[in-house]
Amino acid sequence: MLRAETDYDAEVLTGDLSGQSAPHARFLECTFQRCDLSDVKLTRARFGDTGLYAVHGAGLDLAESTWLDCVVQGARLGAVQLYGAELRRVRFEGCKIEFLNLRGATLLDCQFVDCQLLEPDFSEASLTQVSFEGSRLVTPEFGRATLRDVDLSAAEVVGPRGLTGLRGATISSLQLIDLAAAFAAELGVIVTD
Repeated sequence: MLRAETDYDAEVLTGDLSGQSAPHARFLECTFQRCDLSDVKLTRARFGDTGLYAVHGAGLDLAESTWLDCVVQGARLGAVQLYGAELRRVRFEGCKIEFLNLRGATLLDCQFVDCQLLEPDFSEASLTQVSFEGSRLVTPEFGRATLRDVDLSAAEVVGPRGLTGLRGATISSLQLIDLAAAFAAELGVIVTD
């Protein structure tokens, strides 16, 4: 049973954690293994050197949480609230996350490797040294985002919105061709043949 404002040190958490609430909890060197995280509320929680492996669920609330040196691998999640969160040196690998809300979050030195992100929201977020190698971003929102050294060149980006927020990102020449219609629409440019 997760509890609010509790320190968890080197704990291994497994099984059904659905519906539990532990705001302001602190997880240091913990492992979440094959957990059901449906409707779990960990707002303002702190995660350090922690791994989430093959976790699943919908409605996970991690708003305003803090992450340092963590790994999220093989996760299958939906409707994840990470708005206002701070993520530093976090690696997401082989994850499928639908409706990931990173609005106003700060990401520094993070990697998304071989992930599927369906309708992620990066609005007003700050991304620095973030890469998306082998990942697929479907209908991502970048409105008013601040990007520095963000590499999208090895990702598939489909139907992005808020393209002016992509300033500071690196894309490939093929992506530029694929995104030309979206850029034109965003700028109000009419293209005729």
